[in-house]
Amino acid sequence: MLEQLLQKLIEEMELGEMPTKDEQGAYLLKLSSEMQVSLKELEPGAFFHAPLGVLQIPKREELMIYLMKANFLGQGTGGGVIGLDENEKFLTLSLVLPYDMNYKSFRDSLEDFTNYVDYWREELIRFKKASEESVFG
Repeated sequence: MLEQLLQKLIEEMELGEMPTKDEQGAYLLKLSSEMQVSLKELEPGAFFHAPLGVLQIPKREELMIYLMKANFLGQGTGGGVIGLDENEKFLTLSLVLPYDMNYKSFRDSLEDFTNYVDYWREELIRFKKASEESVFG
């Protein structure tokens, strides 16, 4: 199901070739030079995952508290979860959609997800800048 939805999206947005599945069964969709989303089929539903940025912020504990508040009931993440990669070097955003979708709901969900990825990338830059200014300023 995900493969058909993804193929239609690629054709509609003229994104080029259909990505191949990796060894974990996920597709890496390149929407732009800055935006890559990993998509994996669930039974039923889909899993979206994207990197937000490197975790190099002076006030790490304050950032983690801020992110936990965003994660609370998915309020600041559109139902997704901000987490760390397995090496605890990168922040990521993940979203599980545990239901079958038609093409419109798939496209809309992916658009919402990428908007949250963009927002949190900008928010991390802002937080890092504010942290550096308060530490060194």
